[in-house]
Amino acid sequence: MSDAARLSLLDGFALTVGGRELVVPKAQQRLLALVALRRDTNRNTAVGMLWPEGSEAKSLASLRTALWRLQQLPAPTVRVGGDTISLAPGLRLDVGELVAMSRQGGEELPPSLLAGPHELLPGWYDEWVLVERERLRQLYLHTVEGFAASCLRAGRHGDALQAALAAVRADPLRESPYRLAIEVHLAEGNVAEALSAYQHYRALLARELGMAPSPMIRGLIHETLATAAV
Repeated sequence: MSDAARLSLLDGFALTVGGRELVVPKAQQRLLALVALRRDTNRNTAVGMLWPEGSEAKSLASLRTALWRLQQLPAPTVRVGGDTISLAPGLRLDVGELVAMSRQGGEELPPSLLAGPHELLPGWYDEWVLVERERLRQLYLHTVEGFAASCLRAGRHGDALQAALAAVRADPLRESPYRLAIEVHLAEGNVAEALSAYQHYRALLARELGMAPSPMIRGLIHETLATAAV
């Protein structure tokens, strides 16, 4: 059964076994998420990050209780060796899959990834979550944008545009995915759509930040207009 166990931290916490979601109390969710994101952690680190307000004895007791309750679940989730706590072998982790895809690159990305953005543990505001959330957000953006650029070079304009727009949804103020979308429109000869995308981004940037687009994207548009006027 452990082979069918999956821990999801993107878009919310979920632990499923054989396709069935398990009810995991909040304290155990936090411990399992911490171990998953850090891969290995020791008892003192876990206590300091999850139960910083209590006395040492009380916090260690809370950790022991959380570990015991995790070990009662119908599939292994953590492994304890001395002072070290790590994920149980065979537990699939969606964050790990995202990291693996970013490292491998490849010609395809799963539709579920392009359906993002995928936020790490929304509604959790612990410092260790916020740091990891930003790291994964940047990883997601670079992975999707890299895929869009690769598709554009290969002439796969539809796939390139979908990936660029996925990055736009993840960060509407980020310039690089707009630039990719504009380049796709231009590669297809859709000058009006390229100009519309640029004007939308320029207005959004002015309204939200009081800024203008960078010289890079402005130069792309000016070059297009100059060519069209010839």
